[in-house]
Amino acid sequence: MVQSRIYIALPVLNESYSLPRFLSSIQNQTFQDFSLTVCVNQYDNDWNDPERKKLCEDNRKSLRLLQQKFPFPVEVIDRTSPGKGWPPRKGGVGFARKMAMDQIAAKAKDTDIIVSMDADTEYPPEYLSAIIRYFQDHPCDVGLSLPYYHRLTGDEWHDRLLLRYELYMRYYALNMIRIKNPYRFTALGSAMAFPVWAYRKVSGLTPVQSGEDFYFLQKLVKNGPLGYWAPTTAYPSARFSDRVNFGTGPALIKGRSGHWDSYPFYPSELFDQVEQTYALFPALFEKDLATPMDTFLKQLFKTEALWSPLRKNFKSRKNFVKACQNKVDGLRILQFLKQHYQGSGNDVKPLTGFLRKYFPEEIPENRLTELETKGFEKATFGVLASLRDKMFALEGSERAKDR
Repeated sequence: MVQSRIYIALPVLNESYSLPRFLSSIQNQTFQDFSLTVCVNQYDNDWNDPERKKLCEDNRKSLRLLQQKFPFPVEVIDRTSPGKGWPPRKGGVGFARKMAMDQIAAKAKDTDIIVSMDADTEYPPEYLSAIIRYFQDHPCDVGLSLPYYHRLTGDEWHDRLLLRYELYMRYYALNMIRIKNPYRFTALGSAMAFPVWAYRKVSGLTPVQSGEDFYFLQKLVKNGPLGYWAPTTAYPSARFSDRVNFGTGPALIKGRSGHWDSYPFYPSELFDQVEQTYALFPALFEKDLATPMDTFLKQLFKTEALWSPLRKNFKSRKNFVKACQNKVDGLRILQFLKQHYQGSGNDVKPLTGFLRKYFPEEIPENRLTELETKGFEKATFGVLASLRDKMFALEGSERAKDR
């Protein structure tokens, strides 16, 4: 059996408080053949901005912390010192994550594993061991999207926002799993891993300012089988943060103002339309047929000829279907859902209706009734917490049998 080494890729910005606990958690891993590559970063202009200079000073603390001796190799990429930060409009967590991963890929073996982590995320001792075992059992997989779970803070107001956001994420994932869509991953930069050969195959991570994890996992799906579960869990931070445009931090900031429009519970019938469209891909190899997504796709791609160019370029049904899946990818699915959604971000009925229909034995009716009657703002905290925990368990169960 090929022995793989793990390389951890870590972007750091304003993390001097979180870093000691993070370093302790990886030092306590049961799998010890790993090294850490850290990109400490911010925009170079931040040194001249009184409001943002504190981030630079915090990064300087992180640099000093990372200069200590550790029982594992640590490589630091300095994109924070004056003159070394990002230029305007070309930086952020996506660039930092990519720089760390590119540096790893330049020296690692094809069979080695890159593990993407965040400094404000907790990792249990068996985390790296579970990843190694996964790729030993699935050597052809291009990547792995790992389970996650936000720990509660003890502040009920804060935790209500967190639970609302995570319920949205679980609901979306469970619908995508239900329709067996290839883009059924949940994208968290703090909870993904992939072999070096796959990273090279897709030409690495695309350096966008936010959402780099989503676009990268989507690229992986287009190039091979992606794993959706391993017997371990990452515990991301539940803090308010505006360092990126997407994810937990920005969602909590929007949510505390009551703005959940970016995180609605899309009716499950819309996911059904995606499923019906995908089911028609094999038949579309023969001739054009109407699909539930036609109007949206024709507007999006500005053409009436959605499938004929693919038939011309892909001569086998298998390759044609794959080309259709690549065209109607995870981003297009999300855009379709957003365009056809007619409700408000606070509408709970799609969620309660979905759980009643697909998991009637698992979720007590009284919890669904209370949520439906009182809404997210007035339902008891225990109902929200128990629903999140149950949906976490349901998602884990569904993903564990999802191959």
